[in-house]
Amino acid sequence: MKKTKVHLALAAAMVLAPQASLTLTPTNKPDKSWYSLKAQNGNAELMIYDEIGGWGISARQFANDLQALGKIGTLTARIHSPGGDVFEGMAIYNMIKGHPAHKVCHIDGLAASMASVIAMAFDEVIMPENAMMMVHKPWGGTLGDANDMRKYADLLDKVEGNLVGAYQQKTGLPEDELHTLLAAETWLTGREAVEKGFANTLTEPLQMAASLNSKRLKDFTNMPEALKNLFAPQGNVPGATNTPAPAATNTPAPSATIPAASVPAPAAPSAADIQAAAKAMNKARIDGINSAFAHFPQLTELKNSCIANDDVDAEKAKDMILAKLGEGITPCAVQPKSVIIHASNGNIVGDSIRAQLMARAGHEAAHKDNAYGSYNLRELARASLADRGIGCAGMNVMQMVGLAFTHTSSDFGNIMLDVANKSVLKGWAEAAETFERIAKKGQLSDFKVAHRIGMGEFKSLPEVKDGAEYKYVTIGDHAEKIALATYGGIFTLTRQTVINDDMDMLMGVPMKMGKAAKRTIGDLFWAVLTKNTKMNDGKALFHADHGNLASGAPSVEAFSLAAELMESQMIGESPLNIMPAFALVPPNLKRAVLQIIQSTSVKGTDANSGIANPIRDFVEVLSEPRLKAKSDKEWYLTAAQGEDTIEVAYLDGIDTPYIEQQQGFTVDGVATKVRIDAGVSPLDHRGLVKSTGV
Repeated sequence: MKKTKVHLALAAAMVLAPQASLTLTPTNKPDKSWYSLKAQNGNAELMIYDEIGGWGISARQFANDLQALGKIGTLTARIHSPGGDVFEGMAIYNMIKGHPAHKVCHIDGLAASMASVIAMAFDEVIMPENAMMMVHKPWGGTLGDANDMRKYADLLDKVEGNLVGAYQQKTGLPEDELHTLLAAETWLTGREAVEKGFANTLTEPLQMAASLNSKRLKDFTNMPEALKNLFAPQGNVPGATNTPAPAATNTPAPSATIPAASVPAPAAPSAADIQAAAKAMNKARIDGINSAFAHFPQLTELKNSCIANDDVDAEKAKDMILAKLGEGITPCAVQPKSVIIHASNGNIVGDSIRAQLMARAGHEAAHKDNAYGSYNLRELARASLADRGIGCAGMNVMQMVGLAFTHTSSDFGNIMLDVANKSVLKGWAEAAETFERIAKKGQLSDFKVAHRIGMGEFKSLPEVKDGAEYKYVTIGDHAEKIALATYGGIFTLTRQTVINDDMDMLMGVPMKMGKAAKRTIGDLFWAVLTKNTKMNDGKALFHADHGNLASGAPSVEAFSLAAELMESQMIGESPLNIMPAFALVPPNLKRAVLQIIQSTSVKGTDANSGIANPIRDFVEVLSEPRLKAKSDKEWYLTAAQGEDTIEVAYLDGIDTPYIEQQQGFTVDGVATKVRIDAGVSPLDHRGLVKSTGV
């Protein structure tokens, strides 16, 4: 099996100090995270102060934390990072780029490699003059024949294209120039970054010094000499050639310098020092073993035995992992010519799996060149692990699928949710609901009770004579109330769904829930009419005092009288001039009403009598079965959509349902809930007329 890697990383540590320049020893890595994200009073602060993607904190966790902030107006970031994992970094870039808040980024010291890409997601990038930003080409390696090498070279070019795209959106530089900068491993000062468009604002320089203690330093060939000298660790470096100290100059030594004669001779280590050193070495050994087993959760027993054996270090643990995975496996006669892609921000595996599932669900066209085009759900789950370098040898099917749902490096669960979400939206869009033709669409920003002013609450504006003051307009006290409520349900994408290749759980069930969501809003809308909801004045929506209650079976005369009621609505002495636009009827009356309204002549008269139909096509006829459930005789007239009749309001105007991950689910699958936040309420009785039908 051949494995490949694509990295964009640079290990470094830089400490800023406004008053003094000190050479420091790198501190231990944090126990919890390489970033912090917190919000207060609608503003959030993000700090990225280490290598991106480490210590079990994934882009998925970052997404959860970002979503948990709720609505924020400003996102301020402070970056001091050598780069890191490109999978995690590119996902973070996309999440920040798409966030609606105003985004400001401060480069406190170093934004190298993937950290520089994340900075491109911000609206404004601020850099001190002596801060640094570094961009470079992706690199990696593979094993295989010449064809494998060519494929891998093509892959690296695609990954580089993604990086160039992120840089180009921010800088506006031509692609050729950006490719040249990456190829040269370009280090930019704050001033140079602003000049080229990587940053927006230059600030005063800060004094800084650091000790760059990274094995990756040798991989970067174009680091400025001044930066190397600044970062060089004090004292002798193993393997370095001793060079004579520079000749003394007449420059006075800084006052903080300690004379050599006053430096005491090093004391012999105490027992406590030796014990502390031994404890630190053992911790480093255990950390190395844990890292080696990070992608092999099925080998917990072997990991524990390695930790318990003081003679086993990380290198020996890796050999034991390979030996364990190879137990009972017979080598194939022919070595498969396949490359396992670690494509980082290219995300070839995830994109290909998503494309295959979308095609199977009918949401997208199939891609002929998709390497996963023939895979079923079980095979896609395994690919989401194996093709990311996550070991699953020795697992049974249930264990493998469960790991595909839960492992931080696998986005299989999120891809399943994406496909299910598409199915929910498809069901919502295909649901035939007549209320969308009639209702006035509104939006509410929270779940508090809101008040709406109907069309009859404003009287005519008074005349303002030359030089006179404008007077405040008074409105009525009959504002109608409306409030949001949440409607939803839960379905689960289980391991059994994947093992059984049950596409109905990705298509049929979510589509039905999408249709049910729209049907729920329809039920609320039609209930306002059929239950004759009480208005804020204490009277029913349709009431004789409201002048919108008629009678009579459908006929030219009955429709004419009902239309006259609506057209005669007044406020004070001023007519509102409301015109009917829709006739709402139960299905059993639909054809008779169509004949009455669409005929050129009046029913019962001679077609050649010259008596024209006075209500021909005066409204559009809409049939609704919920009306028949209440009465097969009652019918209604309503004004055009947008008039103050019945409002359907959505939270923040989002008029489609969405699905979200249910917290606290187990490895048996992903429990998700479909949710729609909506409120329905009558606004004004004047744009509605009801006939009892008898």
